[in-house]
Amino acid sequence: MLKNRSIISISDLSDEDMNEVFSQADRMLENVNAGKKMNIMSSKILATLFYEPSTRTRLSFESSMQRLGGSVISMADSKTSSTIKGETLADTIRIVESYSDIIVIRHPLEGAALLASRFSSKPVINAGDGSGEHPTQTLIDLYTVRKELGSIDGKTVTIIGDLKYGRTVHSLLSGLSRFDVEVNLVSPENLAIPKHVYNDVLGKLDIHVSTSLDEFLGETDILYVTRIQKERFTDKNEYAKLIGSYKITSKEVQKLKPGSIIMHPLPRVDEISPEVDNTKAAKYFKQAYYGVPIRMALISMIAGD
Repeated sequence: MLKNRSIISISDLSDEDMNEVFSQADRMLENVNAGKKMNIMSSKILATLFYEPSTRTRLSFESSMQRLGGSVISMADSKTSSTIKGETLADTIRIVESYSDIIVIRHPLEGAALLASRFSSKPVINAGDGSGEHPTQTLIDLYTVRKELGSIDGKTVTIIGDLKYGRTVHSLLSGLSRFDVEVNLVSPENLAIPKHVYNDVLGKLDIHVSTSLDEFLGETDILYVTRIQKERFTDKNEYAKLIGSYKITSKEVQKLKPGSIIMHPLPRVDEISPEVDNTKAAKYFKQAYYGVPIRMALISMIAGD
């Protein structure tokens, strides 16, 4: 179903597509847990183009391709590429597609991944475009909930932090709108969810908006924490005022609904105290681990023979 298709937004995936990705990821997870390397992509090359810093996303895509038996070529720093000489994104994509079978791109400008897909005859996966979207992270998030809680329907999700610039949140809300869930949005007023993102899911989700977390903790099944996106601020004084607006400590964990989980797309700064890491609720490192089987599934479905 996904053969040779670009994935720029979570909306590019139907419900059937997502379910198939999750099913494939279950099979991939078995191989990952067993330490088995596959050979289904042995003749294929993945190109990763990262115009912004990344640890988990870039390495998990590259690890996924290698675990599938494929090869990787990478631009991990645009300052060492021809971009520094003034080469346009369109020209870079035209060149890179001739060297590879599938392209993964992260870029600071919203819409850059869509532009790249229009200049490429090879499938393109959006690994984050500015404050736009991060569709593969949403697949990982939804998969984590399925694996850790058994299902997504019927859950209450509280999303806290930078909802204005957080692309993971924008994609996640779109993904959650496919399910029967209740969503609480908690942020400082000037980091509230953008109107266009809110309007896209209005009527599809039962949404509550607040600047206070306490009122939601006791009813929350999934606490999704995000960092304040320092790199998106033009005024660093504004960032300094907002950093530390919320912090999850053992005190907040004790107030959570029994059996609930805490997620974070990472990296974190100071929004989750290290003391939370060893609690049963903390699932953010497991969430990162699930990134490999999800991306293995996606790569194999898009570029596999």
